[in-house]
Amino acid sequence: QVQLVESGGGLVQAGGSLRLSCAASGRTFLSYTMGWFRQAPGNEREFVAAISRSGVLIYYADSVKGRFTISRDNAKNTVYLQMNSLKSEDTAVYYCAAGPSPPKVVTGSASYDYWGQGTQVTVSS
Repeated sequence: QVQLVESGGGLVQAGGSLRLSCAASGRTFLSYTMGWFRQAPGNEREFVAAISRSGVLIYYADSVKGRFTISRDNAKNTVYLQMNSLKSEDTAVYYCAAGPSPPKVVTGSASYDYWGQGTQVTVSS
C-alpha cells in the first residue's frame, strides 16, 4: 500500500514553468513505476509521463515531449514533474500514480494501482 500526495500546482502564464511534486508514504516506493496523468474538464484522464523504478526508463506523451521532465528521488520517496514552456492546453488537474514494475501498459491509467488526490494547474494565455 502506498499513499500519494501531490503539490506544486497553481496559476501560471503561458510560457512559464511549474514543478509538481508527489510524495509517497510507505517503504515500498522503490517497487513502483511512477506516472503523471492529467484530466481537463470534459476530457478523459490522459497520460503525461512515467518513470521506472530505477529512473532509467522514461516515457512521455507526445504533447509534452521536450517541455516536461519527470524524475524521482528514491531516497526521498518523491517523484517530480518539471513543466516548462507551459501552454493553455496544459491546464488540467494533474495526478500522480504508482503502479507495478513493469506496468502492463505504461501509458494506461488502468495499469496503476494508487493515485493521489490531484493538483490543479492553470495556464493563462
